[in-house]
Amino acid sequence: MRPGDTVAIVAPSGPPSAVLLKRGVQRLESLGLKVVVGEHVLDRQGLEYLAGEDAARAADLQSAWCDPAIAGVFCCRGGYGAGRLLGLLDWDLMREAGPKVLLGSSDITALHNAFAIELGVPTLHGPMAACDLIAGDESGPEPRTWESLREALFGPGTIVAGDRVLAPGRAEGVLRGGNLSLIASMCGTRWQPSFDGAIAFLEDVGEDPYRIDRMLTQLLQAGVLDGVRGIALGSWERCGDPYLVLEDRLGPLGVPIVAGLPVGHGSPQHSVWLGALGVIDTESCSLTGMMRNEQQAR
Repeated sequence: MRPGDTVAIVAPSGPPSAVLLKRGVQRLESLGLKVVVGEHVLDRQGLEYLAGEDAARAADLQSAWCDPAIAGVFCCRGGYGAGRLLGLLDWDLMREAGPKVLLGSSDITALHNAFAIELGVPTLHGPMAACDLIAGDESGPEPRTWESLREALFGPGTIVAGDRVLAPGRAEGVLRGGNLSLIASMCGTRWQPSFDGAIAFLEDVGEDPYRIDRMLTQLLQAGVLDGVRGIALGSWERCGDPYLVLEDRLGPLGVPIVAGLPVGHGSPQHSVWLGALGVIDTESCSLTGMMRNEQQAR
């Protein structure tokens, strides 16, 4: 992206705080971006955990993606609800609109995965406009989170360092994945993920180790991890000590695994491109994003 580009903020999942949303808009404008907010972002109809009705949330997302004046579609928060929109979107129409930036994380994993399958475009896994790390502090965004987002949007590929190695080696491939709970929930659907020939990125929040075990077992039994080249593990906030089960379930795959990457629900939250070529290297315990959206990995 470039300063002066227009981005649209949409709410595919949970309802945002109006205060945080306003502050997040101002923060994005400080990057030189022009910001428009979707018509239904502050809707509060129907189920209280959704940001308005499914049709309205889908309309905001599709309208923004198909608008030629908009260079990026930024989700304002996660929560729950993005998966409910997948069957309501006109994928043919969105495909005709061409590539642009989709930014979000957590529940937005449903969109990251579906966009990769339906549109074949890289998407940006990172902090959202109405989240605490961007808009929760009146004095400014969390500095490392903000710098990583700025670099991912406007700069070259970045390196994210982890803090532990679960299996040694080096692997190169397209980075795919996101929130483990969302990846598991898409098994058996039209949008079932596949990590064949890819680097799998996984993270989660608020899940006990036995639940992580159950979801990883589901991915293994569904064949989602067949052919994976390497695994990059992000943050596991409020998950107890997940590393014993992560090593137990993923170690037998025999591929390099780096862990403790500050990507996911923790602070700081670094931004990484999904659907773009990346490298994990256990010698440096790092994930390097090599290709951004204009250099799409096929």
